[in-house]
Amino acid sequence: MLRSHASICALDTSSHAIASSIYGPLFQHNGRQASLYTPHQLKVLDLQFTRTPPRRNGFHAVCFKDEVISYNSDTSSVNDDSSLVAPSESSISCTTFNILAPIYKRVNGEGCRESEIRDSWLARNQKIIDLLLLSNSSIICLQEFWLGNEELTQLYDDNLSQADYLTYKLARTNGRGDGLVTAIRGNKLMVLDYKELLFNDCGDRVAQFFRLCTKFSGSRRSHGVGMEFLLVNTHLLFPHDFNYCLVRLRQVYKILKFIEQYRREHCLTTVPVILCGDWNGSKRGRVYKFLRSQGYLSSYDTAHDYTDADSQRWISHKNHRGNICEVDFIWLLNPDTHQKSLLASWNEAVLGTIKAKLHQIGLKGKHAFCFFQCEGNSNIVTLKEFQQGLQKLGLTETWSDACSEGLTRKEIDQVMQVIDINGNGVIDYNEFEALLAEEEVSLIPSRESISSLFCNASIGTMRELMLRLQSEKFLEGSDASLQDRCRKLSRSQSFTIKDAFLFPQAVEAGVWPDEYSLSDHAALTATFTLPGDANAKHMSSS
Repeated sequence: MLRSHASICALDTSSHAIASSIYGPLFQHNGRQASLYTPHQLKVLDLQFTRTPPRRNGFHAVCFKDEVISYNSDTSSVNDDSSLVAPSESSISCTTFNILAPIYKRVNGEGCRESEIRDSWLARNQKIIDLLLLSNSSIICLQEFWLGNEELTQLYDDNLSQADYLTYKLARTNGRGDGLVTAIRGNKLMVLDYKELLFNDCGDRVAQFFRLCTKFSGSRRSHGVGMEFLLVNTHLLFPHDFNYCLVRLRQVYKILKFIEQYRREHCLTTVPVILCGDWNGSKRGRVYKFLRSQGYLSSYDTAHDYTDADSQRWISHKNHRGNICEVDFIWLLNPDTHQKSLLASWNEAVLGTIKAKLHQIGLKGKHAFCFFQCEGNSNIVTLKEFQQGLQKLGLTETWSDACSEGLTRKEIDQVMQVIDINGNGVIDYNEFEALLAEEEVSLIPSRESISSLFCNASIGTMRELMLRLQSEKFLEGSDASLQDRCRKLSRSQSFTIKDAFLFPQAVEAGVWPDEYSLSDHAALTATFTLPGDANAKHMSSS
């Protein structure tokens, strides 16, 4: 049931109540309520913005969905418009939302939390549930879910199960009180495997991992049934200060390492991967760059043709310090995306962190080089000096009693080898200068292109390398037909990012609306088209 552009009819009063309860005053115009509509992308007319040019079929999007739904639709008057129909048999949608646990939500200043006021957290979460049900997403990923409260947990369980969702819960370690909840739509997807990842770090962070399979019926069955993909829901540590950067990078590394091993062990290298959650870092941060270096695409940025440099064109969070930025992402990795080794991306991230830390304390060029020298060597930095310098920068294991998540000796050795281009065991100034260059990743590719040929293999002498290349038939052009078949298979199993939206809609323009009170995060929803749909807008393998 859809609405045409020309004739828009109001839904029943129950839908009005849901809409106004979710977004309050923004659904008022000239003394009357705005109507709630349910075309392919769940849209709500925000009549306060009708003077701005209409976009996306004349509606202002507040949440995205892959199927058309209607509350009490048999009492609603609607006009059909097939141009708005979502190819629901060939697409899936995913919503990620940090719902701000009542134990963290400040009320009336610092001394009180919402968890102490039952009526408040109950009403707010009921509105969140209404929004989630209206979104009708195939997958719902929630962070900061108050798992320590049975009443709230049961409220979500009851409502989501009635809508045919299967829910999976994972509490943070050490009794933090909150955790993750992922809801999978039973009539759209089948759960083939589920794993719980415990980081066991100072942030007591966790992640949920799913192996999923599409479960469609009808005329488009041949396009959808049986396509597998992997899903992760997580919530990274908040960057309280610069020294937490490595902790957050390590959390991402643990996730990607698990995915890498799982795909290899289960022969799933040709399936897409979706990462959802609150990443607690903007597009300018090292976590974002780390994921991009591994070939992951931000679904929202891809859908809106934004580049990596388009920082804060949109926002999704207003933190307790009053800062606004984009921190909630739905990442997509397709099997046809070229990937460098995970270790190479990790080393790049570490090098970037070292460089940023030096700049933070005002050290550049020769001054930064001298910072590492402590044994009287005028032209070189030894491994011992490099390690001591990193310790002074607060980047080693012992930098904090509360959070011992710095670089290990093994990791320092690996980074040292990357910087030591000529391999003589020390860092000279030219090599150090390359580290401080604008493009720190330029140190990696020459080694990456060779080492990526081997699994967990160290690079030996050039003679050993050439012998191994010949013996394992890695010469250029060998088995070209097999490589071509692999590429075609990867493309046939790729998702396409069709669209993505944020709720509330104002955050898409970088504005945090004062009236919004559901959470201190926006809800992000993306729709992915499965292979076989020629109407998809964005090819996500670019």
